[in-house]
Amino acid sequence: MAELAYRLSKVQKPKLSVAIDDTIGNKETRGATINGIQVHAVRLPGHTLAVETVFGLKGEKLILRHDSGESAEPYVKGVLLAIKNIDTFKGLRRGLDSIMEF
Repeated sequence: MAELAYRLSKVQKPKLSVAIDDTIGNKETRGATINGIQVHAVRLPGHTLAVETVFGLKGEKLILRHDSGESAEPYVKGVLLAIKNIDTFKGLRRGLDSIMEF
């Protein structure tokens, strides 16, 4: 999630219509601000991973969501691809897309 927040912050900084300190509820439930992007994390039994990104302006909302299911199975092919190509680069790589051939 931090990687997505970083990349989105390079496109455009969000415009908050309500300051985070002015929101109602426990401070712990408001998430964290990473590179100007508000990020929340939820941990539930039986819920492995989901990523949801919400874009919006007045009167409109676009939601992108990815659910991985109840296991790490959706990530096995990516891990195997990274292992297979580990000897083709030096140094740190961020993101599976940095080692994929298109």
